[in-house]
Amino acid sequence: MQTVNFDNLNVNAGDLVLDIGCGEGRHSIGLYVNREINAVGMDLSLEDIQTARSRIKDFSIADTNNSSCVFGAGSIQCLPFTDNLYDAVICSEVLEHLESLDTAVSEIVRVLKPGGVLAVSVPRYLPELICWKLSSEYSKTPGGHVRIFKQKELKKLIQKESVCYQSFHWAHALHSPYWWLKCMFWQREEEPWIVRKYHEFLVWDLMKSPLITRFLEMALKPFIGKSLVMYFVKDK
Repeated sequence: MQTVNFDNLNVNAGDLVLDIGCGEGRHSIGLYVNREINAVGMDLSLEDIQTARSRIKDFSIADTNNSSCVFGAGSIQCLPFTDNLYDAVICSEVLEHLESLDTAVSEIVRVLKPGGVLAVSVPRYLPELICWKLSSEYSKTPGGHVRIFKQKELKKLIQKESVCYQSFHWAHALHSPYWWLKCMFWQREEEPWIVRKYHEFLVWDLMKSPLITRFLEMALKPFIGKSLVMYFVKDK
């Protein structure tokens, strides 16, 4: 399940891309397998890093693919890379977890090459606000979301650095109702039937991608898209 549209990254086979806050590697592995990109995934969670490394084995890699995909633990607040190194940087569903933002944003722009694309995604304001309203515990989960971004606020934050705004889109409309249901029953020790069934529906959609759910996703994204994705280009 990809949040970022790879076509908007303006990268080619052999380019170097950083996926900061990579989780279990969905974007890094996708770039490596499908675009032959040299992908570097970083995350604070050692468990997620280990899962990402093992997941690569589940994919068939073309014999002609000479790129690489590596994962390591690290913090967005202090990236262990030289300036102007990466052709593109992905920062997907990370900033909403951070108490301190300015250093993090400076770091992801610092390691990006001039002319390179920065893709940033966060939970969209309205669907996220509904989650907070439905459950007071949702935002108190250790390592969870500590802030809600409005679109203008995110754009202004990133543009403090030497970047130019390019475009935005929404993603994962079908995921919003799932999280609303989760929040409605947050205190339950066992997930209710409706939550489990909706999760099964999302897995089925991910695996089969039927036409009807693709239509629903496209129709609902402008209204309840779960994620806001914005693209910026670093000044040359």
